[in-house]
Amino acid sequence: MSRLPAKRDDVEALIVSDVQSLSAESDDLSRVFCARHDLNDNDFRALLHVMVSERDGEPLTQSQLGQRIGVSGAAITYLVDRMVQAGHLTREPHPSDRRKVLLRYADHGNAVARSFFSPLAQHTAASLEEFSATELATAHRVLTAVIGSMRAFNAELRE
Repeated sequence: MSRLPAKRDDVEALIVSDVQSLSAESDDLSRVFCARHDLNDNDFRALLHVMVSERDGEPLTQSQLGQRIGVSGAAITYLVDRMVQAGHLTREPHPSDRRKVLLRYADHGNAVARSFFSPLAQHTAASLEEFSATELATAHRVLTAVIGSMRAFNAELRE
């Protein structure tokens, strides 16, 4: 483990730098995934938003997804139709509003994502072995705070 600087501002700067590096690596991985599975950037972004929202217990409607990735109603309809036809997504009736449809990951989409990202999960698990559960919990709190700040800033930009 590298030695951290003693000053808080310096450690915060390291975290910002780490998040930027994480974002760059993630972007590179998404490009490889897209190339291997004949997806474009918006397809990948859509799949990622559906996955994260579903995991957080707040599945997206098609309209919400269009807003998240910044495309028109016609464009999101075309994108979702293609993702459903390719077996990546499914449409499910909203449990309390018959006018709405929720987007979910399809079994095929899950299998494709798992086959590509499972080796990354193995690398990650191996990299994290040296840390205690307490250290990992702290790291999780830090990442959650950073994600919250990014979401807040993103919401401000959209207003």
